[in-house]
Amino acid sequence: MFSIPIRVYYEDTDAGGVVYYANYFKFMERARTEWLRGLGFEQDELARDPGVLFAVRSAKLEFLKPARFNDLLETDVTVLERGRASLTFGQRVRRRDEVLCEGEVRVACLEVKSFAPCPIPATILSRIDTGATS
Repeated sequence: MFSIPIRVYYEDTDAGGVVYYANYFKFMERARTEWLRGLGFEQDELARDPGVLFAVRSAKLEFLKPARFNDLLETDVTVLERGRASLTFGQRVRRRDEVLCEGEVRVACLEVKSFAPCPIPATILSRIDTGATS
């Protein structure tokens, strides 16, 4: 499991001071980006060479408890399934041990030029399989 801290800013909340539901998707996106960076890959570099990008194919979230302005949260990433051209992640947003939001996000590997599905590069798969971080 990989995790990053997220501070809830005023801009993340609605008029009631509660995190607006769509922002949980942003928190999870940041965590997946940092997870990939931790494996040694930058998304802009992957787009240039080998010419791939990752796009969300589906997302299902369960909102369990509210997060509020100024909370310090942890956003977790776990690879649940690795396909030839896709990854399915289990993700949670927590306040200490309290799970506030959890779900699954599936991303597809796409060719930059055509946006057609393509195999995940072997270099990425080997790092995922070994859990190696740089």
